[in-house]
Amino acid sequence: MTLRLTPYLMMDGNAKEAIEFYEKALEAKVLFQQTFGEMPENPEFPLPEAARNRIGHAMIKIGESELMFSDTFPGQPVQIGNQVTICISTNDPAKSRQLYEALQEGGSVVMPLQEAFFSPAYGIVTDKFGVSFQIYTEGKHNM
Repeated sequence: MTLRLTPYLMMDGNAKEAIEFYEKALEAKVLFQQTFGEMPENPEFPLPEAARNRIGHAMIKIGESELMFSDTFPGQPVQIGNQVTICISTNDPAKSRQLYEALQEGGSVVMPLQEAFFSPAYGIVTDKFGVSFQIYTEGKHNM
């Protein structure tokens, strides 16, 4: 079983600019980058035109470390405290469920743990200390 913690930055429409900045400033290498428009569309929730070119998910490598990014949807506020989350990655869905259940105790669920097009089990919780965690299970497309 693998277990890894990665900082995840939520940006307000400027993730692409931030990635380019870190490429120059920190010699980062882009490992993955996808806009919301490049992701599979959910017919029940059509994608707003203003969101199409925003980054849906990206990962860069800086030295031996990785940093993940996403833009918010237009109009979704980025507030101090929710701009940086921690992505916990594992390849074991049972471990993901255990982490999800433990972290939500005394905290709150932002997104229930569920299957997504990119993960067999993905969810977001804010723990009782106000720290937001994305629980990501590897197994479909790597995030």
